[in-house]
Amino acid sequence: MINFNVRFPEDVHARVRAQAAADRRSINSEILHLLEIALATVAPRTPDRPGGDPVFAAPLPGKPDSFPA
Repeated sequence: MINFNVRFPEDVHARVRAQAAADRRSINSEILHLLEIALATVAPRTPDRPGGDPVFAAPLPGKPDSFPA
């Protein structure tokens, strides 16, 4: 498992802490649960990206060959 440090605004931390307590989870488990839910709603392929691949940025509007380096 990867150890990853994240800085949260105090209000977000308080909300996550309260939700974790309500769900009887640790804060870490609650964050993982919320990330899994959020990532499940993201389509793996998006039509506005080249080849439908979310890894590549879409071209800038009006400039079909303008991809960030």
